[in-house]
Amino acid sequence: MRVLHTSDWHVGRTFHGRDLLDAQEQVLGGLADLVSDEQVDVVVIAGDLYDRAVPSGEAVQTCARVLRRVREAGARIVLTPGNHDSAPRLGVFGEFTEAGGLHVRTAVTDLHRPVLLTDRHGPVALYGIPFLEPEPARRALAAPQAKGHAGVLAEAMNRIRADLAGRGEGVRSMVLAHAFVTGGQGCESERAITVGGLDHVPGSVFDGVDYVALGHLHGPQTLAEHLRYSGSPIAYSFSERAHRKSVWLVELDEGGLAGVESRELPVPRALSRLTGRLDDLLTDPAHEPLTDHFLSVVLTDPVRPLDGLRRLQRRFPHAVHLEWQPDGGRAGRPLRFAQAVRGRTDHEVACGFVSDCRGSEPTEGERALLGQALAAVHRAEVLV
Repeated sequence: MRVLHTSDWHVGRTFHGRDLLDAQEQVLGGLADLVSDEQVDVVVIAGDLYDRAVPSGEAVQTCARVLRRVREAGARIVLTPGNHDSAPRLGVFGEFTEAGGLHVRTAVTDLHRPVLLTDRHGPVALYGIPFLEPEPARRALAAPQAKGHAGVLAEAMNRIRADLAGRGEGVRSMVLAHAFVTGGQGCESERAITVGGLDHVPGSVFDGVDYVALGHLHGPQTLAEHLRYSGSPIAYSFSERAHRKSVWLVELDEGGLAGVESRELPVPRALSRLTGRLDDLLTDPAHEPLTDHFLSVVLTDPVRPLDGLRRLQRRFPHAVHLEWQPDGGRAGRPLRFAQAVRGRTDHEVACGFVSDCRGSEPTEGERALLGQALAAVHRAEVLV
């Protein structure tokens, strides 16, 4: 049996305000070609199908078209919800979609009930563990002793191993789980599951199955031969610009896991970073290859340029993020608010704010405008 391990589609997500639905459909729709070319039997999605618990109508339609293409290419689909998904909404028609080859596993109390598929070597059991919020999961599993994500996932895996043992010899197994497993490397685009490191789960929790298809972390990673993150299909933050987005092609033979290979995905728009002074960035011909990239730009001008992002977008239409870090830093900035305002008039504080934000002192005209504004506020307070 050949299984394509994917996760973290986040259909409906934007990138610094830019719509990504077309890019998502282009990349995810291409999975259907992989299914045909590689003779894939099953595509698994280990959580975060959508980016929001209540996705937009356009996101739902995009997702439906992609799933239809994958199914028409010949693969069955097994999916579980992640921390971005709404499990009840995702699973509402699960009993009906199974007849069409879409298997949705969203109920905590049902996580030990596998999707049972068969190849020429016999049955393969695919277990879907929905994202487990520790407190609700403890109640649903009737496991008050389970603490944090590690505890509830351990209880979930105990139930899965018990079910698997009851099926006798020769049943191959795969688990889909959405979790932060110890040893994984996160990035900026992932929503924290909990605070203080309590979200980390040891990989040993998943012992006893042939393959674990992990979701949540957006970079493809191998924690063990049988324990992997596929990562997100496209980049959702500039911290992912060096990722080589891919999916895992997993092969099971009569003895279990036979091999895992990576299949890279196309990049709809590359991500890059630029640093320098605004005039140089706007004129240097060396930057011409980046005109079609999503750009994060750090400006180093000593004075913060006016309308910097808008001016950059004339040359780089996909510049979406801008920071100002002047050469040499901004010296002399007080560290505490109390120090910044002690002994200063409101007018001096306002002028200091302009200077601190822009890197240059306000002009005489700007000082006059600030004085007029403060005087108007004072008059209004007197009237009240």
